Amino acid sequence: MKLNLYTECDIDFLQDYEKIATEVLMHVLQRYACPFDVQAALYIVTPEEIRETNAQTRQIDKVTDVLSFPNLYYEPGKEGDFSGITEDDADLFDPETGELMLGEIMICAEKVYAQAEEYGHGVVREFAFLVAHSALHLLGYDHMEDAERERMETLQEEILKEAGYERK
Repeated sequence: MKLNLYTECDIDFLQDYEKIATEVLMHVLQRYACPFDVQAALYIVTPEEIRETNAQTRQIDKVTDVLSFPNLYYEPGKEGDFSGITEDDADLFDPETGELMLGEIMICAEKVYAQAEEYGHGVVREFAFLVAHSALHLLGYDHMEDAERERMETLQEEILKEAGYERK
């Protein structure tokens, strides 16, 4: 698992954010028995940057906590199923490393701190939650309907518990 990191904000973000993100992503990939070496990109950004990206990509002109940009497509009901992916799918693999490119995660640093305070848990737990949430989006999950939301919330909590980042 290779995580490409890009910090595009001035605030002093979590010291171990690379370790936390990698651990959470590894738990997600292990849960789905991913058979490939994988890479993903993680951007830590300002509210302005995430608002602008949200407006450009989703036509929602407001700050959000996290955005996910999957590189893979999953049919509904086949989320996290790697069986249909082959190394012949050249646009899914990095030509230099051969790693499966999952996609990109964009997290607003200020939202991590604000939501940790709002929800009454630590900044590390909030960051781990956003990584787990976004990783599930990269694997095809969504939460537009109640059943999808409930399923995704259950998976997020299970993953965070397995990774040691549950609420305290």
